[in-house]
Parts: sequence; C-alpha cells; structure tokens
Amino acid sequence: MLSSLIARPLLACPPRHARLYSELASAASHSALPDPPPQRATSPATQLPYLVRRNTKGSIPVYTDIRNGGTRYLVLIRNVEGNAGALADDLSRSLFPAGTSEAARMRVHTVRQRHVVLSGGRWKNDVVRWLVQKGF
Repeated sequence: MLSSLIARPLLACPPRHARLYSELASAASHSALPDPPPQRATSPATQLPYLVRRNTKGSIPVYTDIRNGGTRYLVLIRNVEGNAGALADDLSRSLFPAGTSEAARMRVHTVRQRHVVLSGGRWKNDVVRWLVQKGF
C-alpha cells in the first residue's frame, strides 16, 4: 500500500479543475473594487527638511545602544535623509518641554550626517512616539 502511494505523484488539484480555479481567480480580480481612500495632498513629513525612512520590516529605525557596562544609554535614529541637523534641533526643542529635568539631561548630536544620537536617558519609546506624531 505504501509503495503505491510513493510511486504515484500526488497533485494538489486535478488538472481538469486547474483552469476552473484560474478562471474564478481572474473573474474575482476583475470585479468592481471599492475606490481607494483619498490621499492627503501634503503630510507633515513632506514639509520637513528631513525624512526618516522605515526599515525593511516596516518599523521606525530607532535603536538603543548600552555602553560602559550599562551606565551609558544611547538612542540611535538611523536612515535620516536630508538635514539631520534639523532633526536633531527639532528633537532637542520639542521632545520634552523646556525646563524639565529630561530636557536638561538630553544631549543630541549627528553622526556622519546620516544618524542622530541621543544620550542622557532611556527615551527610545518617547522618540518613536514623537516620530510617529510627525508623520513618519
């Protein structure tokens, strides 16, 4: 019994039904599709002098780096296109309200005009939330 199953190839669907399934699929694709939602003419992200592209998995490219045996915590923003210095200035001005202890501790600088590094605290979730609010 087992040898008869191995000798005979198994098909997912018999050949006579293959054309029927493809005809059904093409008929379904030609049916009336709902209209796509209207797109906004300008988003807030297009008005800024910088752009933060998402990574290949669709996430915002914000990463953490812990150094000096856990005493130095860095937040890295990668894939910045355009003026990374403008992004660093916007972060330092608007991530935390002026006069708070977080704003006083935060240090922001750019690396090779492509990455932005924040030091002074564990602010990855705050940075991701801020970028999403900006439209990235």
